[in-house]
Amino acid sequence: QVQLVESGGGLVQAGGSLRLSCAASGRTIRRYALGWFRQAPGKEREFVATINWSGERTYYADSVKGRFTISRDNAKNAVYLQMNNLKPEDTAVYYCARSYAVYWYGAVTEVDYWGQGTQVTVSS
Repeated sequence: QVQLVESGGGLVQAGGSLRLSCAASGRTIRRYALGWFRQAPGKEREFVATINWSGERTYYADSVKGRFTISRDNAKNAVYLQMNNLKPEDTAVYYCARSYAVYWYGAVTEVDYWGQGTQVTVSS
């Protein structure tokens, strides 16, 4: 079993920044791709960003490209999401996820573990 715990969410004004963290416990996540998803009220959960096991490959949704940066620290069993220039439409619950896929482009069906989520609210 793997437990993923997100932190770092909160309320921020448009144009501001937040850094989300996801700490893993239980079995290691070092050899797995990790990612971030988000879900706004009344909407489907959507892919935000993924990073491969070594951190060399990242992949972003078009809506966040150039504003968000995903990174990981395998020594700390953690993954991060730096969010800059936040917009009101970024408001959502953000979820950390682990995938069993070798090359993961954010398919929800390839997630085997989810975190519980952290709320991000961007005011205009």
